[in-house]
Amino acid sequence: MFNTQDTICALSTAAGPGAIAVIRISGTKAFEITERIFSKTLAGADSHTAHFGRIVRSDKSILDEVLLTVLHAGKSFTGEETVEIACHGSQYIQQELLKLLLQNGCRMAEAGEFTMRAFMNGKMDLSQAEAVADLIASESRKAHEIAMNQMRGKFSGELKDLREKLIHFASLVELELDFAEEDVEFADRRELKALVSEVIVYLESLISSFELGNAIKNGVPVAIVGSPNTGKSTLLNQLLGEERAIVSNIAGTTRDTIEEALNIDGILFRLIDTAGIREATEDKIEAIGIERSYEKIRQAQIALLLVDSLSYLEDKGGFELWAMEVKSQYPDKKLLVLFNKVDTVDPALLPQTVQGIPALAISAKHNTGITELKSRLVDLILQNKDLEQSTIVSNARHIEALEKALISLNQAKTGLEINVTGDFVAMDIRQAMFHIGSITGDISTDDLLGNIFSKFCIGK
Repeated sequence: MFNTQDTICALSTAAGPGAIAVIRISGTKAFEITERIFSKTLAGADSHTAHFGRIVRSDKSILDEVLLTVLHAGKSFTGEETVEIACHGSQYIQQELLKLLLQNGCRMAEAGEFTMRAFMNGKMDLSQAEAVADLIASESRKAHEIAMNQMRGKFSGELKDLREKLIHFASLVELELDFAEEDVEFADRRELKALVSEVIVYLESLISSFELGNAIKNGVPVAIVGSPNTGKSTLLNQLLGEERAIVSNIAGTTRDTIEEALNIDGILFRLIDTAGIREATEDKIEAIGIERSYEKIRQAQIALLLVDSLSYLEDKGGFELWAMEVKSQYPDKKLLVLFNKVDTVDPALLPQTVQGIPALAISAKHNTGITELKSRLVDLILQNKDLEQSTIVSNARHIEALEKALISLNQAKTGLEINVTGDFVAMDIRQAMFHIGSITGDISTDDLLGNIFSKFCIGK
């Protein structure tokens, strides 16, 4: 773990040259150390004030003219004395300024150490601290919304309320154990059972939200699959608005998978154009591409089953057999049939579903139905959830803790139903409280904290 008594410094903006770079200093001697290299005194400076001046070396030469922001202890991100120096973005200036700070008593911050100090000083709980990393890494509007809601404490606030209720009842149950001989009951078993059931429903809701949260956080993989020459590459190009994939009427043009990102309504979709799937090919390279296509279907969250509309009407059985095979092989996969080249047939002849899979008629070449396709992709992911109102879990550590808490609470519920002794019920409730507390940091270890904050960037 980190030494929180040191005054630390780091570059907080991206590495490399730029117009401006920001170097952050935090700790009990932040003001004292900064004054040694700054042309003005910081004594008496109010918190959240900016000061223009020069960075001066020990030989009195000027390194740079900077804008320095002062943040008092208790009013900064870390809760400590903090100084942020906005200097010119030259890499030489950045390195020289950091060198001056180190020479005057700072040490370089470890990855995530600023946020770790914010946690240790009670400025945020552990789930909020982790949301800082998610906010920095967010690649879409929806990922940003989830991280922002969590950073502002919505998720942790709900968990703390639940934990306090469980603590109350667990304490009453354990109190009964001290009066076991008097046969006194402090905790109403019906109320406790109702509370445990309520928490179980809530945890199940949070756990079920992880699929959505994880998809939004990391991007939704979408595999475009179908036979050769059904228009997969044309569809990819149309969705992206650029010629990314080679389009040809020669079967097997796409030999490998092509992956591109597309942002639709704030959600990042990772589109995968796969090699055309057919039963047999003598081309070994193409055969490898087809095998990789099936692997991409396994990895994708959504699979678009593309078929030439005319070919479908001429041989419905063949495609429907394949669609049924995909559906049975991947029962949890979100599937959508796309009848492409709809301009070549009468759309009224095409069904709304194929083997229970919803279908949509499009023309990738002529941009027909593409807007509706994008809406369908968003609907498949959101499934009518309002991200601003709903609590969405996107952190793998949190979901593991929630699943363990759920197991313990189900055991407590079973114990209440069969009238086991209070000590066993209390033990299960305490175990659930432990797992819930580990999310917010009410329960934490040095190993856990070290693992979490080591994944942050240096300077944050």
